[in-house]
Amino acid sequence: MNTTQGPGSDPAARSARVVIVDDHAIFRSGLKADLDPSIHVVGEAATVEQAIAVIAQQRPDVVLLDVHLPGGLGGGGREVIAGSAALLHATKFLALSVSDAAEDVVAVIRAGARGYVTKTISGAEITDAVYRVAGGDAVFSPRLAGFVLDAFGTAPADIADDELDRLSARELEVMRLIARGYSYKEVAKELFISIKTVETHVSAVLRKLQLSSRHELTKWAAERRLL
Repeated sequence: MNTTQGPGSDPAARSARVVIVDDHAIFRSGLKADLDPSIHVVGEAATVEQAIAVIAQQRPDVVLLDVHLPGGLGGGGREVIAGSAALLHATKFLALSVSDAAEDVVAVIRAGARGYVTKTISGAEITDAVYRVAGGDAVFSPRLAGFVLDAFGTAPADIADDELDRLSARELEVMRLIARGYSYKEVAKELFISIKTVETHVSAVLRKLQLSSRHELTKWAAERRLL
């Protein structure tokens, strides 16, 4: 269950479940010590394979993800996000890396990360970034935001356009899963709702977005980098 409170709620009541993915044990230990006590580290991983497994098991609110990781097919953080695609509606990914190279930033954001910060920031700043990403914001170190602007032609906070405002939170969850190719039955199982409720939400989504089919919905979501 996502227990993160909204930006306007009492900070003292905030809580978030986090998985740390980094191949340096010393860094993971230091990061855990620097995070606010309201951040609960529920898992750690050092490789691509370990990361995908622990994320699937723990289903955290946020994954703090290094960009360069051993294992897998060499895709590092991008491969971890791809391997966790079914969870992207509930789990957010925040890249945390020593690299500030444009190609690393753009690649991990294209993969589905909601932000990218460098390891030079403080524990308090990382804590704030975790809550902002968990709440749906896009978070970037100042210099890195420019790379996203250049690559996507839009401000990071505006990746999702005004059309999304027409959808309820549940409709948005259903839309993303349907656009990724889930069947109605699979969506119902993932969200713990009935197939009839899924059908109702899909009809509402298509109507509100003025689309006529799942194919058009997938194309619409892909164009807005929502998959």
